[in-house]
Amino acid sequence: MRDINHFLGGSSVVGNSGRYGEVFDPNTGAVQARVQLATAAEVDAAVATAVEAQRGWGATNPQRRARVLFEYKRLIERDINQLAELLASEHGKVVADARGDIQRGLEVIEFSCGIPHLLKGEYTQGAGPGIDVYSMRQPLGVVAGITPFNFPAMIPMWMFGVAIACGNAFILKPSERDPSVPVKFGELMMEAGLPAGVLQVIHGDKVAVDAILDNPSIRAVSFVGSSDIAHYVYRRGVAAGKRVQAMGGAKNHGVVLPDADMDQVVADLAGAAFGSAGERCMALPVVVPVGAKTAETLREMMLPAIAKLRLGVSSDTQADYGPVVSAAHKARVENYIQMGVDEGAELVVDGRGFTLQGHEGGFFVGPTLFDHVKPAMQSYQEEIFGPVLQIVRADTFEEALALPSNHQYGNGVAIFTRNGAAAREFAANVEVGMVGINVPIPVPVAYHTFGGWKRSAFGDTNVHGPEGVKFYTKIKTVTQRWPSLSGGGGVTDSSFVIPTMA
Repeated sequence: MRDINHFLGGSSVVGNSGRYGEVFDPNTGAVQARVQLATAAEVDAAVATAVEAQRGWGATNPQRRARVLFEYKRLIERDINQLAELLASEHGKVVADARGDIQRGLEVIEFSCGIPHLLKGEYTQGAGPGIDVYSMRQPLGVVAGITPFNFPAMIPMWMFGVAIACGNAFILKPSERDPSVPVKFGELMMEAGLPAGVLQVIHGDKVAVDAILDNPSIRAVSFVGSSDIAHYVYRRGVAAGKRVQAMGGAKNHGVVLPDADMDQVVADLAGAAFGSAGERCMALPVVVPVGAKTAETLREMMLPAIAKLRLGVSSDTQADYGPVVSAAHKARVENYIQMGVDEGAELVVDGRGFTLQGHEGGFFVGPTLFDHVKPAMQSYQEEIFGPVLQIVRADTFEEALALPSNHQYGNGVAIFTRNGAAAREFAANVEVGMVGINVPIPVPVAYHTFGGWKRSAFGDTNVHGPEGVKFYTKIKTVTQRWPSLSGGGGVTDSSFVIPTMA
């Protein structure tokens, strides 16, 4: 059986904990590899290596750091097909979707290549008599990222691309469910010219997470995962004196007004609700048609669209989506489907019991559709994270606006309409962090910033874009005065009041 080792100090390292996690092939249900699970001492050793490596890397000028990222980008593009196949084999998403996972992360690497411009500070000449003031952004030192299973390529690159460009060393703790691609990223960074120890990948479970949160040399932690764990990471990290950005769960809504292009809405919902088996924090698992006629039309049109969906193994180029990541997650999704039934929602299409010939042990869940879901239902209030679409009917625009605004999660939301005034009012007033107007999955481009509201995010700084640069740097402001070249600038009397520029 294949072993997946840590990547520490520029090379593969066998752990000494004696503990392993199982990595499954979601297409068959078989265990395909085992991954090391680190001890706290191993985490601390990796951090000590990072501290030493960061000194030289932080002193490297931003242009040279950018050159390493440019070369890394080239290497990822060279190997993207192999990386996508490896990612798909451990996660379960189809290869085309895995390639998109990598590409969206690579776009943040492209953004980070502009770091010489992004790190420029501010300067004021003549702020006072003979006094100039300027500021500079400097790296924090060693920072860390704890990333989820659903985007094993994109989210690590969202984090370490900006952090490394800013001059930090980065400790990556990826999900133990699909850890191979993050290790490959470490190897490719070394090939691109990154000094050993600047990017390290250490595998683990809660033991490793707590060691990261408690280690005093780690100055900042970025996390993506469920809201309960995000809140835990935020509280423990902040208590240890760290900066923390912790992105949590979601229950994204798509509001459909009567004037929407229904053909486009149905196509968008099919992809946004069921793509990647619904295992996306920006998936669209709730649709809110406004008015009974809109609801009936939407339901009628969704049925043939769902019937056309093709489930397949990850390597099936004709498949729309593949299996979920694990047997435990499959059971979790199916339990939520039963919960919806027990709560009185109408189960229109039941995806339970789906099997694929020749892959009967695979973790497949068929597309599922509920109608007449009510806001009080637990299955609506909680994140299912599977290929389940819930129809929550609204009578008015105001009622539809209130649903995502009042929900415990506030990651993403979409509105489908031809009415510009309605879209503008919705975008201005909805209590959600990212809004799509006729865009079902409104993940911002790399040079903007990603982040939700309410229980979807803990901390006050978002991911990537200018906010990422802010998160991974600290500002130093210098106020300077030089003696006059013409002389006569002798010692003045002491002043015992606060200096002013008056």
